[in-house]
Amino acid sequence: MLVIEAIRNQFNPEQAALIKAHVTLCREDEIVPIEKVLKNLESLNEPIVSIDFGEMIRFSEGKGILLPAIGSTKSFHQLRNAVLAGLVEHPRLHEPHITLMHPRNSTCTNTIFNQVKAYRFPATIEFKTVSLIEQEEGKAWVLLREFKLGNKR
Repeated sequence: MLVIEAIRNQFNPEQAALIKAHVTLCREDEIVPIEKVLKNLESLNEPIVSIDFGEMIRFSEGKGILLPAIGSTKSFHQLRNAVLAGLVEHPRLHEPHITLMHPRNSTCTNTIFNQVKAYRFPATIEFKTVSLIEQEEGKAWVLLREFKLGNKR
């Protein structure tokens, strides 16, 4: 993830200061009541999640850049279902990705896109933890707790 953080620090320092690079597992509107989510997280027995990433793409009228997941995202969705168990019967489809430049606080130009394209990204990234964060508008996101993935038996 070092190359990803380097790109974010150079081309989207405001977002990089708010939170490290990540793949969002659940949105805030999905994790209510939080007590049920915490119970699910504390009893997780899901394996480490590996995600394959494709070529970066622009989004939000070309202002942002992200690395989309490619191939099977089954383990990601199984983890999502485990976290949301008892809350959402059929969780909405959420496509995993890593945002390199967020359009909320950066603007990608053709020049920047070509500069970023020159970097070499990892094809696969393993995710070993689930982080519960708190987001306040304009402030650094606070890590509340981390939950390890992998067989706990």
